[in-house]
Amino acid sequence: METIVFRDAVEADIPALVALVTSAYRGDASRAGWTTEADLLDGNRIDPEVLRGDILRADSRILLAERGGETLGCAHVCIEDGAGYFGMFAIRPDLQGAGLGKLLLAEAERVVREDWKLPAMRMTVIDVRDELIAYYERRGYRRTGIKKPFPATDPRFGIPLRNDLRFEVLEKNL
Repeated sequence: METIVFRDAVEADIPALVALVTSAYRGDASRAGWTTEADLLDGNRIDPEVLRGDILRADSRILLAERGGETLGCAHVCIEDGAGYFGMFAIRPDLQGAGLGKLLLAEAERVVREDWKLPAMRMTVIDVRDELIAYYERRGYRRTGIKKPFPATDPRFGIPLRNDLRFEVLEKNL
């Protein structure tokens, strides 16, 4: 089995990234994995122009996990409010549960801790996603109790299928 290699995404990766992120979170394909949001949200999970901006701006990286030149997972990490911010975490649905996500999260934490010398990583998770929050808690993240509204009126990030969605901030000291 070939080794997992990490690299930063470039603009040419955008179509493949949109397909990967969409497959992990939206529609019937996402139901093959456990990260699906298909019962919570419809529509887009990522906008290509937002993705382009994240690739091009300073203090922001889209990390790709690849094996044999094939993209298996991705995550966005950036500097926000003096800490690392982790998001857009996606693993191909047929590979979820095999440990790849753990490796990618560890690489994102390494970037924040070693490359950017920041003390903590934060993320926002839809607060009704108990299984996902538990996944992060097992990896050292804690619920902060800080809630943020879900951007329910911005179709670039999905169309809510229920009206009680909001984000909770999780944090881990690095």
